[in-house]
Amino acid sequence: MTRVGRVERTTKETSVTVSIDLDGTGTVDVATGVGFFDHMLDQLGRHGLFDLTVKTEGDLHIDSHHTIEDTALALGAAFRQALGDKRGIVRFADASVPLDESLAQVTVDLSGRPYLVHREPENMAPMIGSYDTTMTRHVLESFVAQAQIALHVHVPYGRNAHHIVECQFKALARALRYASEIDPRQTGIPSTKGAL
Repeated sequence: MTRVGRVERTTKETSVTVSIDLDGTGTVDVATGVGFFDHMLDQLGRHGLFDLTVKTEGDLHIDSHHTIEDTALALGAAFRQALGDKRGIVRFADASVPLDESLAQVTVDLSGRPYLVHREPENMAPMIGSYDTTMTRHVLESFVAQAQIALHVHVPYGRNAHHIVECQFKALARALRYASEIDPRQTGIPSTKGAL
């Protein structure tokens, strides 16, 4: 069974190509033009053991918003595509990841119903390089909307903005990895409804 998703998204603001293999080894090739966001997508692929390719050209002369948003939308759609009918997956998973003084707790349900709960410390530094730290929630919202998953992300504490954001992506990677793995005891779709 091949669990690969590939999505191309082109608008007047951006051109995005994303491919993801859920059963990869963490090989990542990412270029969005937003350095810190590239670093976060690299964390997602490597810690999720997803083979991930992302190529985005966006209107960075305006700012990074459209580039980040459209990449997250395409990534969510590719992830959903790669899951297929979700037959045999674990479905639910959680992961807690520390990064020095910061801690992220992520719980996911590959439910077919998009929902996001997101809490992180307030008063973070507004920028990490050219990455607006308020975009983290929007990245997750965009990903969830297209992936059609329920996602709860909680950072109960942290001081350094880089650490606060990075531990969220690492914990997300682990939770998605565990939830999308094939359960050898699960022969059908893990839902009493018979569909996810």
